[in-house]
Amino acid sequence: MGGGNGGTTPLGEPLLAKKARAYRPRCPGCRIDRLNAEREGVFPLKDLFLIWLVTITCTLPIQSLFPFLYFMIRDLHIAKQTQDIGFYAGFVGASYMCGRALSSTVWGIVADKYGRKPVIVLTLVAIVIFNTLFGLSLNYWMAIITRCLLGVMCGYLGPIKAYATEVCRKEYNHLALAVVSSSRGIGLIIGPAIGGYLAQETLHKHNEDTVDNSVETVEESLAGTDTEENGGGGCLKLFTNWPLMSSITLYCIFSLQDVAYAETFSLWAVSDRSYGGLSFTTTDVGNVLAMSGLFLFLYQMLIYPLLAKTVDHITLVRAVAILTLPLLASYPFFPSLKGFVLMLVVNCASFLKNTFSVTTITVFNILMNEAVTQDVRAAANGIAVTLMSISKAVAPAVAGIIFSWAQRRQTASFLPGDHLVFFILNIFTLTGLIFTFRPFFVRGSAKH
Repeated sequence: MGGGNGGTTPLGEPLLAKKARAYRPRCPGCRIDRLNAEREGVFPLKDLFLIWLVTITCTLPIQSLFPFLYFMIRDLHIAKQTQDIGFYAGFVGASYMCGRALSSTVWGIVADKYGRKPVIVLTLVAIVIFNTLFGLSLNYWMAIITRCLLGVMCGYLGPIKAYATEVCRKEYNHLALAVVSSSRGIGLIIGPAIGGYLAQETLHKHNEDTVDNSVETVEESLAGTDTEENGGGGCLKLFTNWPLMSSITLYCIFSLQDVAYAETFSLWAVSDRSYGGLSFTTTDVGNVLAMSGLFLFLYQMLIYPLLAKTVDHITLVRAVAILTLPLLASYPFFPSLKGFVLMLVVNCASFLKNTFSVTTITVFNILMNEAVTQDVRAAANGIAVTLMSISKAVAPAVAGIIFSWAQRRQTASFLPGDHLVFFILNIFTLTGLIFTFRPFFVRGSAKH
């Protein structure tokens, strides 16, 4: 097995020698690789904190509009009846995801060619500009256009997932992706909580006919590590990578359900009890979401890592889907409760549902991460975000229409009122559960 081979060093370490010769001091990737090699056993706290901070900053605006969107639509005088507000609110939420669907693949390709940092910085700047313009909207179409442009310029999601797997040593890759997922989950919950607290502190309230609002949710995602499968072929080759595409398909199904739930929960919670709602105020909704965000953070940091080590990833998704079915089916019965018991039950249900959502997001991040190599990582992220954004764009519009329809059929003999809404959400949950089995789902064979 020969000693005289020119590619073998006296110490028998040809690969290490080759890597040393290939090192380029001016190459950012080479510097990161060398840094990772030098800090074996060192926990990447600084890197994980920066990933967490950027992700939560970029995520907060996505759903912070929920608690005040109802009042915004009402004051823009686009809805002729109260029951129609959810319909128009759904399209405002959908506009963000439509914009993101148009640009995510492009941002992924740009990040692969020019770097992750420029795309992330550009996203942060765009959020400041277009989120401010949205808040200053003078009419319904201005609101839709500014939200759409915000989505178009929101190109951070694919690059930040790719960056998370590259900036840390391999043994911390799953933790880095979990930080991305948990910070997005927290941002998607804390964002509307902040909006709920601040929505009317300076407004006169002369009637109690309040309904909140809705739209997108959680998210999201993908990334890739070191697989031997997808070495060449460029971006088009990714569409023939069935482990990747089957994971993205599952992610889109669960994302659609999550977004539809997020919109439905806000609208349902603040709608009047005569329509099957809870008659919550925006502050009540903010309290529920804030508590969910707090416990979600603790779950993701303390409990999920233990589950990931002991339970197979796809088995965990199946368990979550099965538990979601009875949970959602119980929501229409909550209006029969009152006072402390009602708040306790709603808080527990909200925490469980958001925990289930973040769990599936993290798992799909890992599964998609196993299916691609570094040279197409951000592009694969972009494709995933594009397809996921399409499903998220459809979800709020459809959910708003179904919610408005359900409120008009309170006395129906079959699935009256909000029973219909949560039944349809469970149909998507069941569909996702079915798609976790063969032949729909095929797992990647990455090396760890």
